[in-house]
Amino acid sequence: MSGILSGIKVLDFGRYIAGPYCATLLGDMGAEVIRVEKREGSEDRFVQPFRPGAGAGEGGEGTMFLQLNRNKRGMTLDPMSDEGRKVVRAMVAKADVVVANLPPQTLKAMGLDYETLSAINPGIILTTVSAFGHGGPYSNRVGFDGVAQAMCGAAHLTGHADEPMKSYAPWVDFGTASLAAFGTMAALFERQKTGKGQVVEGALLATALNFFNFHLIEQSLRQTNREGIGNRSPYAGPVDIFKAKDGWIMVQCIGLPLFKRWAKLMGEDHWLTDPRFKDDLARGDNGEVLSQRMSEWCAERTVAAALDELDAARIPAGPVYTPQQALDDPHIKAMGYLHPMGFPGIEGEAPLMETPVRLSGNPGEIRHRAPLLGEHTDDILSEYGYSEEDINSLRTQNII
Repeated sequence: MSGILSGIKVLDFGRYIAGPYCATLLGDMGAEVIRVEKREGSEDRFVQPFRPGAGAGEGGEGTMFLQLNRNKRGMTLDPMSDEGRKVVRAMVAKADVVVANLPPQTLKAMGLDYETLSAINPGIILTTVSAFGHGGPYSNRVGFDGVAQAMCGAAHLTGHADEPMKSYAPWVDFGTASLAAFGTMAALFERQKTGKGQVVEGALLATALNFFNFHLIEQSLRQTNREGIGNRSPYAGPVDIFKAKDGWIMVQCIGLPLFKRWAKLMGEDHWLTDPRFKDDLARGDNGEVLSQRMSEWCAERTVAAALDELDAARIPAGPVYTPQQALDDPHIKAMGYLHPMGFPGIEGEAPLMETPVRLSGNPGEIRHRAPLLGEHTDDILSEYGYSEEDINSLRTQNII
């Protein structure tokens, strides 16, 4: 079964998460993706290493690199040199998409700005990701996921009133990558009709504002000036993380039908007639009272017993897992979400998350591991007409 994007060539100059994962999603869907990185290895290759102190190919690669660069072939290249730019031009001429989360001035210096690319290949699609987008006063600033979480208001409301807190998961990065992949596929669809490429621009701050938008709408219209309240919800209740006899569980009771079920589970009808809990907003405003009652209920039960009763009452709830418990969960295993994949220099197999959306006809798939540093450089260059002598010359000049 061929992937939907079979035949599409992608050049991935991305770093860290937002750019590389965009290219990963395209690769999962069948595109041929070539990751281009520094001769010594890009910084993101070594984030959270399997074996600290080991080199590239010896287990020194990081867990992030393994996830975000599967289904790619890898080459090294110095695109800032004259000879390196010639290689880039040769590859761009036969490519469909260039992915680069680099500042505009860096793109231009590397010959990866859209004006340069489109002069070589009018059908090329340039997918860029930046921290703040292009056109505003912050356009040339650098930033990471946590900065965007902080600037959209999310960190302010995620923690407590006296301690803002970002999420441990880099949701802005992965969200931006997903939206950039969506935009790239839309641009490919449009190119089928016009033959022309275009620029697809993603930005971390734009993603963060999008995911947090309805909270900003509320602030604009109602001037609520909310503060962080931990794991409770300002819009419903009981919503919180509760301690059971042997662990913790998350309960989310949202909407009147669920609140009625919760009151029945508690065996206490008075919650339904108390004006403090007349609707979701009121229940959010008085959520501390609801959390206290639910805490008492959970404290008398084990995690398993509490979840069984909540499930029987059809109230959304789940255990608060450690990472190891998530790996061991029977449903996660049964669904096959985590794909075991080996890599040189490490023992065992790494559990890579598969393509997170499943298509019945042409599902994405993990076909092969992430590349070693420069693993496919010679093969790739030979495909673009470089002879063995040419390749040796580039290596002698420290271009590859």
